[in-house]
Amino acid sequence: MSWPLYDSGIASGLLAGFLFGFVLENAGFGSPRKLTGQFRLEDWSVFKVMFTAVIVAAALLWLSKLLGLMPQGSYYVPTPFYAAMAVGGLLIGAGFAIGGYCPGTSVAGLAGGRVDALVFMFGMIVGTVLFSAWFGPLESLYLAAQGPKAQTLMDLTRIPEWLILIVLAAIAWGGFKLGSNLEKKFGGPYKASDLYGEKR
Repeated sequence: MSWPLYDSGIASGLLAGFLFGFVLENAGFGSPRKLTGQFRLEDWSVFKVMFTAVIVAAALLWLSKLLGLMPQGSYYVPTPFYAAMAVGGLLIGAGFAIGGYCPGTSVAGLAGGRVDALVFMFGMIVGTVLFSAWFGPLESLYLAAQGPKAQTLMDLTRIPEWLILIVLAAIAWGGFKLGSNLEKKFGGPYKASDLYGEKR
């Protein structure tokens, strides 16, 4: 037995995309202020929502494997390339800070009628096309500093998956406490009226 829709790629993708967009919009991520507020340490909603999503997904994946709902090896584990990850992380982080969107939140913003989200999406598409066109000269950088192939954190550390989940939950709790304290210090978190143009 496996999860419903697991083998139907289009249906499961559409369902996951709809649910993801629903959560983003309801968390206020359709406004660029949420993302830039994270960089200013005024609003930690991005950290809290995304870290919660990581822990919930990891816990459900572990339980799915434990109950036989998802066979071992039925999911893809990418090979890390550390040089490309470092450069790409800096560039995409700068894009987040300047534009106020990530790829997912720009779609949520566009659905909410924000023109700046459309501008961000256009820049993202242009950047992807340029990267594809110039991949030849960039390939050596892209493939530099290759990490271990198809290994999970459990494979690398030999630590049980349940223990890693507990450690992640502890890190999240500490991050949530730190974020809440910094929000109080810097005047956050933002309210709905702050995100959609109304005066405080």
